[in-house]
Amino acid sequence: MVFDEHSFKFLIRPVPDFPKPGVVFRDITPLFQSPKALRLVIDSFVHRYIDAQFSHIGAMDARGFLIGSIVAHELNKPLILFRKQGKLPAHVLCEGYQTEYGEAFLEVHADSLCEGDSLVLFDDLIATGGTLIAAANLVRRMGAEVFEAAAIIDLPELQGSQRLQDAGVGTFCLTRFALDER
Repeated sequence: MVFDEHSFKFLIRPVPDFPKPGVVFRDITPLFQSPKALRLVIDSFVHRYIDAQFSHIGAMDARGFLIGSIVAHELNKPLILFRKQGKLPAHVLCEGYQTEYGEAFLEVHADSLCEGDSLVLFDDLIATGGTLIAAANLVRRMGAEVFEAAAIIDLPELQGSQRLQDAGVGTFCLTRFALDER
């Protein structure tokens, strides 16, 4: 099957005024109700990374878990979970960051990665880039490297992909939405 973003983009549901007035939330859950669309999304990521040289997949809490875990399975790579503060049971590293809604904290188990490891970070979308930059900072604190940050959706007007590039993290997204696109 040839990749065509229009074969799944229509399944990304816009939810106006969520989680606050003026925001159009991009809901990926309808993708999971279409096995064909989900297969297209997963296959697109798998084909991009199948021959790439990296050791792990990192997935962002919570929607990044959905894609990252499937891609990790398909590529036979270990999965590293980056969670919201207070969700991991063992010794963690923590990184604060700004979101479009306020301040947040991201954690990862301190023993998740070693020097020389590299990973692809997965999230559902790139908005301001805050979550993925925090994850990249945590990765670097463990002596590892980020191969690339990947997402289904980019919201280029919020400049998150540019912020990631400026922080030395390349990005790859399957589709883009303008902020006012319905």
